[in-house]
Amino acid sequence: MTPITKTPPNNSILPSSFRDPSGFLFEESGVLYRQINQSYKINYDLLLDSGLYQKLTANQHLIRHDEADIKLARVGAAYKIIRPEIIPFISYPYEWSFSQLKDAALLTLDIQLASLRFGMGLKDASAYNVQFLLGKPVFIDTLSFEKRVLGAPWVAYRQFCQHFLSPLALMSFVDISLNQMLRVHIDGIPLQLASRLLPSSSYLRWSLLAHIHLHAGAQRKYSGGKPAGTSRTLSERGLVGIVSSLRTAIKKLKLGRQKTEWDNYYEETNYSTSATDHKAMIVSKCLDMVKPETLWDLGANTGKFSRIASQKKIRTVSFDIDPNAVENNYLKCRTDNEPNILPLLLDLTNPSPGIGWSNNERLSIIERGPADCILALALIHHLAISNNVPLVNIAKLLSGLGNSLIIEFVSKQDSQVRRLLGTREDIFEEYNQDSFELEFKKHFSIKEIFPVKDMDRTIYLMARNT
Repeated sequence: MTPITKTPPNNSILPSSFRDPSGFLFEESGVLYRQINQSYKINYDLLLDSGLYQKLTANQHLIRHDEADIKLARVGAAYKIIRPEIIPFISYPYEWSFSQLKDAALLTLDIQLASLRFGMGLKDASAYNVQFLLGKPVFIDTLSFEKRVLGAPWVAYRQFCQHFLSPLALMSFVDISLNQMLRVHIDGIPLQLASRLLPSSSYLRWSLLAHIHLHAGAQRKYSGGKPAGTSRTLSERGLVGIVSSLRTAIKKLKLGRQKTEWDNYYEETNYSTSATDHKAMIVSKCLDMVKPETLWDLGANTGKFSRIASQKKIRTVSFDIDPNAVENNYLKCRTDNEPNILPLLLDLTNPSPGIGWSNNERLSIIERGPADCILALALIHHLAISNNVPLVNIAKLLSGLGNSLIIEFVSKQDSQVRRLLGTREDIFEEYNQDSFELEFKKHFSIKEIFPVKDMDRTIYLMARNT
């Protein structure tokens, strides 16, 4: 499922939706639809008639849909056309924190267990079938359900292990950043690779031994042909046992304390409370002037200023490069039931690219924009000084991400910039306020300028040039 702001090729069939013979997503006049083919008729009818759809949507586990005019059908033998509830922002597993991926995994397993009780099961357990809506994970693929064949194994078992269990185990036992491997392994981290990377201590946990190490061993053993025993039937109790075992394995995975660069940012700054409060007041005033419906907070850390926007009912995507900061942001959203913030992992110097088939199966971060407003606080000096990105490049990038911009310029007299320059030669002659304004005026018009009290910082409100 992808945003509907882009008109896809191939008769408007969305590029993330071409693999499933049961149907596909398409866009018509700015509205997202899903075509259900005749080949999926029995399963779709069972999903609705059994009561499973009603149960899952009542629990907010499955996306809701309405049936639309069959005349909208695009190609092939269409059975139904449905109009699914819209996800405001599409995110991908390599942009999620540990707990986001864990919650998505538990949701998938809960749906599988519920489906078994209604005589159905998931034929597809891809992490890409989960999105975040109003702060919670929700399953978005209505065509992933199929009638349960008695005695058959769970066809999506390996896929679940590769999409969820492998990256979560690696994040837990090795390094929090290893979910980034999902950018390379779009079909999930191979079990054999995960088994090699996990430490020997993981063998002591029975669930990981069974679902990763022994599973990987079986794949190696029978890679050249059909494994012995595949014709053996699996009882309903046995299948429930496997899914329950996976659920226990996921639940037990914890994120041990792994120190990252910016996870204690707010605790380590030396700014006064009055200065921080003044900065928050300026941001609030700018938001009241712009009145955006959507906002991307770039360099949000744990979301302190994202919450100013979310409390104004602005749909806010709260990006940061630090995985611990994103994790803590998500945990606060979950604890406080904050529906308007979506914390995500993003490195602006190497942002999420277009990947998959033809490089457009999963969209780049730029293709998922623009937002109504970009918030860029305490960011520009890290890009310009820590990463040697010229101001001209920063201005051009931000002009492509949002229609309005609230940005903070941090001077060289600021304590944080002095710390950045303390271990390197100052080669940044063009990093000054005049050059900043000159480069940004090429893409934006400056509407307001707000010096921040007791700080060598200035906040600008800008509008992108038309």
